[in-house]
Amino acid sequence: MAKITRKAVPRKSAVPKKKAKPAAAKPRAAAKKSLKATKLWTPSEIHEAFSRFRKANPEPKGELEHLNPFTLLVAVVLSAQATDAGVNKATRVLFEVADTPQKMLDLGEERLRDYIRTIGLYRTKAKNVIALSAKLLSEFGGEVPRTRAEIESLPGAGRKTANVVLNMAFGEHTMAVDTHVFRVGNRTGLAPGKTPLEVELGLEKVIPPEFMLHAHHWLILHGRYTCLARKPRCEVCLINDLCRWPEKTV
Repeated sequence: MAKITRKAVPRKSAVPKKKAKPAAAKPRAAAKKSLKATKLWTPSEIHEAFSRFRKANPEPKGELEHLNPFTLLVAVVLSAQATDAGVNKATRVLFEVADTPQKMLDLGEERLRDYIRTIGLYRTKAKNVIALSAKLLSEFGGEVPRTRAEIESLPGAGRKTANVVLNMAFGEHTMAVDTHVFRVGNRTGLAPGKTPLEVELGLEKVIPPEFMLHAHHWLILHGRYTCLARKPRCEVCLINDLCRWPEKTV
């Protein structure tokens, strides 16, 4: 049988692959980098910013409706991962029947759930409110304590809750950092921080004492209605000339 020979087929020369272009830096990352490079606010600039806030709104109020320190505490606990408007809608009726720890305990967890059913995580929150009411009665004589550590020891209450209660109920110079204050502190460069605690301590360090009573309200309201998360309203911002945000539109 004749031997069949196959001609070798010349291999095609390898085509060098094009080098991938380096990915463009993300705008947000670039903004953070440039923000770190900007100069810090001067004391006079900080004083000017809060003077403007005070002039525009001399007596800012928290938007959570309450009747006394206890109902304020409950409202703040219920407001976690919920809107103030949504909490107010539920608590207006609730606080008519349960405005003290004893009345809340008498109401009971099951009935409390019916009042706050429209609020996110209402089952867990109802359990915490009943538990904190019991603890207030057994350990604090039915009164809301006046120290951060004691308030934080209550079920469902964290540092932010304690700061809000201490400030609004007892006039302490505390800084409650929610998502709005965290955003404003970082975006403006006023008090950059990776965590709410870093922002809180940074703001307490730079804000003059004369503004501290109302400072967290001014910053919350500024973040909620002006320095919005997606589309900041830089054109109506009271401090747009002082703000360090590299992407501001004015």
